[in-house]
Amino acid sequence: MMENDPARDDKLVLVDGLDRTVGYATKERAHTQGLLHRAFSVLLVRGDGADRQVLLAQRARQKYHSGGLWANSCCSHPRQGEEVLEAAQRRLPEELGICAKDLRDIGSFAYRASFDNGLTEYEYDHVLIGTCEGEPCPEASEVEALRWVGTDELARMLCEEPELFSAWAPMVLSLALQVL
Repeated sequence: MMENDPARDDKLVLVDGLDRTVGYATKERAHTQGLLHRAFSVLLVRGDGADRQVLLAQRARQKYHSGGLWANSCCSHPRQGEEVLEAAQRRLPEELGICAKDLRDIGSFAYRASFDNGLTEYEYDHVLIGTCEGEPCPEASEVEALRWVGTDELARMLCEEPELFSAWAPMVLSLALQVL
């Protein structure tokens, strides 16, 4: 199911409904057994006011789930012993070839989504926003395409074309739009 994912054996942080650590499991086990685990979703921004844009990433088609769907700029999981912001700063260069300035946690939520391949995302997801530093150079095994969109356009897309987005993206992006 996750055989093409080099991170499938990473140890993820299992949590309770209040985001308190209760144990650890491999990424593969967490997703095949539907275990609640800590995750993060980064949304990179550029510009100000009416010119503010957010960076959307289309997941690579070969991803273990949600391939071809649009999501926030970057998402992943902290590893055992890693803080959320630390994990995001590690993951951004790996996935997008860039860093973020002023990265901050703006809120969190839990969600559960099951997929046709038998995997389940059951995540306590921290939403992070930061300013994009540099020009993204995405890793092809992670990202199919990137797209900068204005906040008004993003709000329209979420309302009129929700089928284009991953299961978690509407929650992440709606939360982010409230603070932008």
